[in-house]
Order: sequence, then structure tokens, then C-alpha cells
Amino acid sequence: MLVLALAAWHTGRSPRALLAKSWDSDWYVRIAAHGYGRTLRWPDGVVQSDLAFFPLYPGLVRSLTTVLPVAGGTAGLLLSWLAAGAAAWGVYLVGERLYGRRAGVVLVLLWGLLPHSIVLTMAYTEPLMTAFAAWSLYALLTRRWLWAGALASLAGLSRPNGIAVAAAVLAAAGYELWRRRGRVDGAVWAAAALAPAGWLSYLLWVGARRGDLLGGYFAVQDGWTSRFDFGEGALRFVREMLKGPTQFGFAMALVITAAGVVLFALLAVAERPPLPVLVYTGVLVLIAVGGSGFFESKPRFLVPAFPLLLPLALALTRARPRAAIVVITALAGLSFGYGVYLLTLAHMAL
Repeated sequence: MLVLALAAWHTGRSPRALLAKSWDSDWYVRIAAHGYGRTLRWPDGVVQSDLAFFPLYPGLVRSLTTVLPVAGGTAGLLLSWLAAGAAAWGVYLVGERLYGRRAGVVLVLLWGLLPHSIVLTMAYTEPLMTAFAAWSLYALLTRRWLWAGALASLAGLSRPNGIAVAAAVLAAAGYELWRRRGRVDGAVWAAAALAPAGWLSYLLWVGARRGDLLGGYFAVQDGWTSRFDFGEGALRFVREMLKGPTQFGFAMALVITAAGVVLFALLAVAERPPLPVLVYTGVLVLIAVGGSGFFESKPRFLVPAFPLLLPLALALTRARPRAAIVVITALAGLSFGYGVYLLTLAHMAL
């Protein structure tokens, strides 16, 4: 934060404005203040509607502004910082539950030092979704079914890829049904019903508002050039990018996304985590890799996929302290520098 503040002041800009009003942050703050209904129409025919943004975060921002004497941007930052703290606690608990205290601590540290971890301090939804996801996974690991389903539903109301949490709950419930040959208590059924409810309710609400119950939301996303095409659009973009000079942010997005795929393979093959953790992470990676549009944002979509860092966390817990310090220091330098670059120099969506 200090590095960002110094860079912002050096370029004559406000650190608060960069964190609270950059890119999607501005859309969320506007929704919190005025509700849905804003649509931008660009000369090239692109139509961008604020219905693409899920409602939980702006709803919470609006609630904060009614009880605190702060503007929407400040409320968004307070909410994101609180959510990031709750997320860090949940990430630690998942790591500690699976591999012990040291692994949990290092997992949180690595998650906080991701190249795109700057979004954890911005008025963005990644901190909120990660908090719900981490605590839902922890609830599944400790067999608190109702908590897992309710938190998954809230994650689904926070971001489009929040459906990954519901997928984890449904996978865990399905496995429980298979293991016990259908003889499970009502909490498992309730969790399975609750988990996708938030995500589905918003999609159906947008569909009803657009006059196309099942396809309305996806039409809105298509206006943002965001669609799931199994990576065809992303592959086309990479081919064009490799033909000549490109922006640094695009190259970094390619490297980070590819690293995410490799880390998922290591997680699945080497660590073999519990089914809900694997399903949650796999769905996030699939959405990030298989979606088209805003290629530069793919690493941000992977920020909630903290289990990807488990192989690295375990390797660092086994490494000599000096080697671990060198790696962590290098990651910190990359994270601080790249976060500042994204907000102060890069001319691309975060």
C-alpha cells in the first residue's frame, strides 16, 4: 500500500481514487448509489450493461453508506479490506486443516503475494467471494453442511465465477450420497439446494428483466465480449499477441494463467486434496481458461483459487528457511511492483 501511495502521489493521483474508482470499482459504486440501469453504447457496437455485475457487493456497500458517514468508494474499500481479512483467516483454516499450521500460514502469505493481489485492497469483489469460498470449503471439510450451503449461496451472489463454490458443495453432497447409499440426513440435502440458489436467482432475475429468462444474463455478458467458448477466443487472442509486440500486461496474463494450469495439475496429481477443494479450484481454472474476452483479467479471476498455491506452500514448508525467504522476498517485490504498474501505468482493464 505504501509503494502504491508513493507511486500515485508521484504521478499526481490520489491513492484512494485508484483503489476505489478504477475500472469495475466505478461500476460497483454507481450500482450501490443508483441501482441497476446504466448501459454504455460504444461506436463499435459494443453494449455494456451494469446487469453484468452481481448484486451482493454493491448491496453491502449501499448498506454501509446508510449507517456510516462515508462515500460509496470509501465504503467499498472498508468492505473489501474486512472481507480480505476474513478470507485470509478462512484460507489459513483450510490449509491448516489439510496439511498443518505451517502450511496454512505459508498458504495465506503466498495468496497475499499473488501478482494481482492488489485487487484485495480495491473496491472489487474478489475479497468477498474468496471469504465466502474459503469458509464454505472449511465448513465442508468439518462437515458443517448448512453453513457450507449458505456461504456458497452468498458466494454465488457476489461474482459470476462464484458458481465454483456451489459446484464444490454439490460434489461433496453427491459423494456423501454415494458413500452412504442415499441414506443422509436433511442437512446434506439442504446444503445441495442452498448452494446454487444465489447464483441462479440473480441469473433468473436478469433474464426476467431482459425478457429472456434463461438467456438474458448471458446476452448481457456477451455485450461485454465475455462468453464461455472452451478457450477458443483466448487461443485466438494469444495467436495474435504472439505475432508481434504486445503490452506487458497481456504477456503477464498469459504467463500467470499458464502457471495456474500447471499448478492445478500439480495439485490434482501430487497433493490429491479432498474432492470439494479439487472441484472448486478446477471450476475456477476452467472458467478462467475457457472464457473469452478481457484476456488481461484472467489472472484476477484466479485470485480466489487459493488452493492452487498449496503445492508451493508445501514445498516452502519443506525448504530451508534461507531458500524460503529468498522466494518470498522475490514474490513480494513482484507483487508490489506489478500491482503499482497495473494501477498507475497499464492502460488495460484490471
